[in-house]
Amino acid sequence: MGHGHHHHDHSHDFAVTGSDLPAALDLSIPDTELSPSDTSRRTFLRGAGLLGAGAAVGGLVGAPAFAGGKNETSAEAYNQHEGAAGDLVWLAGDHHIHTQHSSDGQYRVIDHVKHAHAYGLGWMVITDHGSVAHAKIGVDKVNPDIRAARSEIDDILVFQGLEWNIPAAEHGTVFVHPGQNEVAVLKEFENAFDGVVTNTTGSTSANEAVAIAGLNFLNDAVAKKRVQDAMFFANHPARKGIDSPHEIRGWRDAAPHIALGFEGAPGHQAAGIPSPLGPGSGRGYYDNSPSSASFPGYPLESYRTWGGFDWMTSTVGGLWDSLLAEGKPWWITANSDSHSVYGDTSVNGGGDFNANGRYNDAVYGGPAILTNGDFWPGYYSRTHVGAARRSYAAVMAGLRAGRVWVDHGGLIDGIDVRVGTATLGGTYAVRTGRDVQVKIKIKPASSSNWAQFVPRLARVDLIAGEVTGPAADKDVFTTPKTKVVKSFDVSSSTGTVTLTYTFPDVEKPFYLRLRGTDGKRTAVGLNGPTVDPVGPAMDVVGSADPWQDLWFYTNPIFVLPLGR
Repeated sequence: MGHGHHHHDHSHDFAVTGSDLPAALDLSIPDTELSPSDTSRRTFLRGAGLLGAGAAVGGLVGAPAFAGGKNETSAEAYNQHEGAAGDLVWLAGDHHIHTQHSSDGQYRVIDHVKHAHAYGLGWMVITDHGSVAHAKIGVDKVNPDIRAARSEIDDILVFQGLEWNIPAAEHGTVFVHPGQNEVAVLKEFENAFDGVVTNTTGSTSANEAVAIAGLNFLNDAVAKKRVQDAMFFANHPARKGIDSPHEIRGWRDAAPHIALGFEGAPGHQAAGIPSPLGPGSGRGYYDNSPSSASFPGYPLESYRTWGGFDWMTSTVGGLWDSLLAEGKPWWITANSDSHSVYGDTSVNGGGDFNANGRYNDAVYGGPAILTNGDFWPGYYSRTHVGAARRSYAAVMAGLRAGRVWVDHGGLIDGIDVRVGTATLGGTYAVRTGRDVQVKIKIKPASSSNWAQFVPRLARVDLIAGEVTGPAADKDVFTTPKTKVVKSFDVSSSTGTVTLTYTFPDVEKPFYLRLRGTDGKRTAVGLNGPTVDPVGPAMDVVGSADPWQDLWFYTNPIFVLPLGR
């Protein structure tokens, strides 16, 4: 399909910008003035989700360059990389965190914020569980704690959100831009659309419609300027097998500016540490079996993590790739889902949760608790967002644009991926028949992670797949035209790793994405060696040390050939 280079820099790509923009992509030209061939091309692009009727050209061509970080070793700089020429600030974050306002949580908001700040995060979202008590009083009571934390530690962005019990499905993060209506909008949303609160958790088409209505509510709240912005990410999507492919497609298609992606890697990563030194469960507590509510097409392997990542993300040619092959911008994240931290000495403070909407403050409980399955935010899992500046709006814009890469255990310090002028989440337009080159620069880990060793990157995989347009079957979760096109052995590299790969004579739209590994646990992918010869291995329940199996993943870049 192409050829790769290690530590070379050849450029054969051709950007279509400015006056070179093809008529099909130039939205200033009405549909009625297009030639039949350009009308057909524009129809395809819209159907594939790569060209919206109101899309700006700048969102497709000439996106800001993606860059790695400076050579800094402080905890803050470790996760907050500033782009070349100052065009992007890279802020690591976590959108899935629980406090004493969750029925199974214990920590104060400020406890999580202080730890997240110490472990290098630049943004975070407080997401206490949707419940009757939370909808009634908890969503109100947590807000003063969040606002106080924002004031006390002003160089970390603290969003208020909640973990939505998605009607007919699993859980998801919902959060909004801070403002005078953040509590009112979240409370109204939870009371009207939370599956537990409204008794709509069952897997029925009527309940699926409630979920869509909830996303439409958020979309409307933004449109009417009740809140500046809002977004939704599905959490641990394959854990119970109840997030069906058609539901995921339905969320994204109904509200593409609100429903943005899912956790590529779940939290609870310490849960796989073997007993007696750990909980002895599965990473992410992925230790389930199918139930009557599960989507019947999912294989048994989907109920386990693979290298700590969800099966929907980790399977090359799997569900995530099937969405990308439709041209759907659907992004991945990695979060802590922190409730009770592994090795902590504090315990729940007690109190009447249902009456008070929160537990009392956690208290010292004695020896370190090794049965807890979570890490503090930023300690292990990180979602890196390329933002134009350090602000709530810029982080949300970076998430929406897909300028995101994720990692575990500090495997790398930074990554720079470019196809011409496009970066992660972007689209690069070229003349049909041109060569297209992807350039990759990786800044290796420069200091010890929080387990006190310096990770070593062993291999980088370039994954690519053809964009074929909308799927006729909304429950499809495979795509046959995605595979690992090149694996780079970087185990002997020192300093910045520079890689290139050229896709020759590009005739059809495609996307590419990257993953990397320390190489300690690998296996042939579920779709066979011709698709994924050396991918992540399925995690073993009861014996899955997260520190001995580290990976990073990037979001995709799309490439569009648009005429000769």
